[in-house]
Amino acid sequence: MTIALVLLAAYVIDRILGDPRSLPHPVIGMGKVITALERVIRRLWSRPQSLQRAGVLLPLCVAGGAWALTAILLWLLSFISPWLVWIAEAWLISTTIASKGLKDAGMAVYVELHKGDIPAARKALGMIVGRDTTSLDSPEIVRGTVETVAENIVDAIISPLFYALIGGAPLAMAYRAVNTLDSMVGYKNDKYRDLGWASARLDDVANFIPARITALLLALCAWLLRLDWRNCLQMVKRDARLHPSPNSGYPESAVAGALGIRLGGENVYHGVASFRAYMGDPVRPMEPDDIIQTSRMMMLSSSIFVGLCAVVAWIWIGG
Repeated sequence: MTIALVLLAAYVIDRILGDPRSLPHPVIGMGKVITALERVIRRLWSRPQSLQRAGVLLPLCVAGGAWALTAILLWLLSFISPWLVWIAEAWLISTTIASKGLKDAGMAVYVELHKGDIPAARKALGMIVGRDTTSLDSPEIVRGTVETVAENIVDAIISPLFYALIGGAPLAMAYRAVNTLDSMVGYKNDKYRDLGWASARLDDVANFIPARITALLLALCAWLLRLDWRNCLQMVKRDARLHPSPNSGYPESAVAGALGIRLGGENVYHGVASFRAYMGDPVRPMEPDDIIQTSRMMMLSSSIFVGLCAVVAWIWIGG
């Protein structure tokens, strides 16, 4: 019962507070550690083969360290009071979730589009995506926002809750470390191809099951919200595997199918065009309200999942 309450408390904390800038955030610390380790590794090894072997050290040190530090902290607090352990665990798990931050980021773009301020909408989108946004029109801004919110349902909500259910705050924090590593070094460019391969592969493995759970949750949400849940499942079956990521295609194709829009297409990164496989069929043009619908699907799917996690935890402990 304690695990169930901790998960619910963590989710409520994130929904209410999000990530207050006044409080220290573990991801910031992870980022600093990753940067420092990268410098050390590059000083010690410079050859591609050496960097490939050294790249395995990054997830071992960062994710393993995040797990160990969190476990040690909770163990030390247990000598003071079990209440402190529960409070600390709920707060730590909440820092691995970003439901409020994800919704707020998407709605910030929507507000500017609703006002007709395209330059401001481009700027707001540029805060949450890596693609160039300086020349995007309204439909492309909508596409970028919907894709980002949909993709991050897995990384920012379902996956951390999934690992919190299995291993509490230590495993949720280890997952967040893996995801942070992927976002910092998991690129297939000249700089990180050798050093970041292990981090990228581990992130793919970590999100494999949660991504597929997310697709099913989004189909359920589409049914509850009276969207096209049948097309949602059909697009997942048809298009999810076309995405370059083994996991991101599942939430993106699910949202595209439910809304009757087509995601994917050409993106520009640092002046270089890159084509992303299409997800869904263009039953109708994209419009700003698609951001609201995607946010609703995101919030509903996360609420359902945390409820399911709490039930599983209660039955698990009860058994």
